[in-house]
Amino acid sequence: MTVREGSKNWKNIVSVALATAAVISFSSGMPAIADLNKFEAETPGEFGIGSAAQFGSADLRKAVHVNENFRRANFTSADMRESDFSGSTFNGAYLEKAVAYKANFAGADLSDTLMDRMVLNEANLKDAVLVRSVLTRSDLGGALIEGADFSDAVLDLTQKQALCKYASGTNPTTGVSTRSSLGCGNSRRNAYGSPSSPLLSAPPQKLLNRDGFCDQETGLCDVK
Repeated sequence: MTVREGSKNWKNIVSVALATAAVISFSSGMPAIADLNKFEAETPGEFGIGSAAQFGSADLRKAVHVNENFRRANFTSADMRESDFSGSTFNGAYLEKAVAYKANFAGADLSDTLMDRMVLNEANLKDAVLVRSVLTRSDLGGALIEGADFSDAVLDLTQKQALCKYASGTNPTTGVSTRSSLGCGNSRRNAYGSPSSPLLSAPPQKLLNRDGFCDQETGLCDVK
């Protein structure tokens, strides 16, 4: 047998083995995929790739899912109006553009979630953990936020100011006060909106100093 013939036979053997493995995997219900989903559901990490469950655009109106695990699940554009998700875990989940009018998230873990452009009017967020969540362009008008923890969450300045008008309580899980987590009354921390809003993410620069003079090169004045 020549070297070329031996190489050809070896390639044929490998091809047959791979084809056999694929048939076995398919006939047994593809356990590899099931294992992957299970692995994804248990893997830690912020905004990880993949999701444990898919609820994108789902009709979840008045659904009851108390104390359930929706970690890293996808709820993009889902209708969650008047649903009850109290005590559930949404860590790292995707809820952008979801409608959760009057939904109950009391005591829920919403940390590291993507919640931009979400409707949360009159939602119950009492004692919820929203640490590092992204809430840009979301509407929380009339939401109950007593005891909610918004530490390092990304909110628009106008929304943050509206919440600070009535924020109260301390989160029972993290021990952080709601007002402190929002930066209410703090002229430095979280006082100018979010990084996603460049015009609001930094203090406005002074154009004139107290004597009416600015730096001739930059046109700006030294802020002291």
